[in-house]
Amino acid sequence: MELHANGSKAIPDASGPHVLEVLRSAQEDLARLMQERAEVTKRIGTVKQLIVGMTKLFGDEILNEELLVLLNRKGNVRQRGLTGACRLVLMQSRGPQSAREVCEQVQRSAPSVLARHKDPLASVTTVVNRLAEYGEAQPSIRADGRRVWEWVADPSEDSFEEIVPARA
Repeated sequence: MELHANGSKAIPDASGPHVLEVLRSAQEDLARLMQERAEVTKRIGTVKQLIVGMTKLFGDEILNEELLVLLNRKGNVRQRGLTGACRLVLMQSRGPQSAREVCEQVQRSAPSVLARHKDPLASVTTVVNRLAEYGEAQPSIRADGRRVWEWVADPSEDSFEEIVPARA
């Protein structure tokens, strides 16, 4: 460590070319990793949506032990949180949902999840906005001016209907 003549510590020049190059490289890495995380999160959502659809068609009995564990449906897996509950509501809905509609559906299906929140609607709004940031939900505005969110599958994948044909 360098010291000035008066005994104070010398602080390296933060605008030096090496510092700036390291910072630029770290910024590029962070941006790339965040993009990869968004893509992986979206892909996970697409696969989960496929599995949910298949269990609706064929029942939960088609799921093996390992898949039940991966989906947090087996044993004493920790209680599903609000994010998971909101994800499930959006995945299973037939169209865009407002935060209030998502909140009401979570209240019907998993009331204990909302019991831990002082303002459930605010918490749900935060979660659906975060799901939109992750690329899992698409926000839009309904004709009545309300903001709504809809689950979106990975656009590079075939649609669910093409993967799992409807029963005749």
